[in-house]
Amino acid sequence: MTMLNTRFTEAFGVEHPIVCGGMTGVGTAELISAVAEAGGLGFLTALTQPTPEALATEIVRCREMTDKPFGVNLTLLPTVNPVPYDEYRAAIIDGGITIVETAGSNPQEHVAAFKAAGIKVIHKAVAVRHAVKAQSMGVDAVSIDGFECAGHPGNEDIPGLILIPAAARVLDIPIIASGGFATGDGLVAALALGASAINMGTRFVASDEAPVHPNVKAQIVANDERQTILVFREFRNTARVARNSISEEIAALSTRPGAEFADVADLASGVRGRTEVLQNGDMDGGMWWAGQSQGLIEAVLPCKTIISDIVSDAEAAIRRIAADLT
Repeated sequence: MTMLNTRFTEAFGVEHPIVCGGMTGVGTAELISAVAEAGGLGFLTALTQPTPEALATEIVRCREMTDKPFGVNLTLLPTVNPVPYDEYRAAIIDGGITIVETAGSNPQEHVAAFKAAGIKVIHKAVAVRHAVKAQSMGVDAVSIDGFECAGHPGNEDIPGLILIPAAARVLDIPIIASGGFATGDGLVAALALGASAINMGTRFVASDEAPVHPNVKAQIVANDERQTILVFREFRNTARVARNSISEEIAALSTRPGAEFADVADLASGVRGRTEVLQNGDMDGGMWWAGQSQGLIEAVLPCKTIISDIVSDAEAAIRRIAADLT
């Protein structure tokens, strides 16, 4: 297998232009070390760990599993209980991490601290204007999340086919295309649209190494591209999650006149989703996250196979396109 060298692989010192971004409850050392060993760039998820001290321990644990580059995701979100972000940031810096993925609210304070420590920063954005703002803060790359993604695609419904080239027109730094990617053909499409890498979440949840119940992985394989649903739109916090009885109930309750987030908070509880679904395998036990890319996922595989297949399929697609054009 040859290598697809891009601005991203050169800048971040990884073999392949494939990223496993932060995923709450999933981004632990088992998965992220496997992504790193396969030549991709994975991110431990800081807030999956209950304390900054636990994150420091997880960084050490991941480093014991791989000597290849990996990073940490720090997602900045409004929460009921304040998160000690400064302490998580210190754990990342003190842990010798060299790459950080920020997401959520304005990361300016944290970007400045990470850059001062010599750390490269990738910021996840869902709109071109947010990506431009992140570039002005000095981030080293932007991960641009299209409407197809799991998680929070924003409220403007711009799919990757438009969002990626729109971002490429105005950014000077490398772009990681996120949302709807699971195949080699997708990687080639992302490169053609102006990205230098792809980010995958749902594809890596359906991997041997993902620390979730086998029922979750089997459900992703069984689901087609229609088996997601948008929730929280009424509360200006649109999220794409897997379609099940809980997410359908959340969607129904949210459209009632005068509905408030408190009306669905128990159903949408992250703790419930992680415990009942990800850990216990009750696929209707809570709300869980999946993107439309599940319609492209046909098997649960080791990370090494996932990445090598995508790269070799991408190379084959490039050759096929070149042959068609001659």
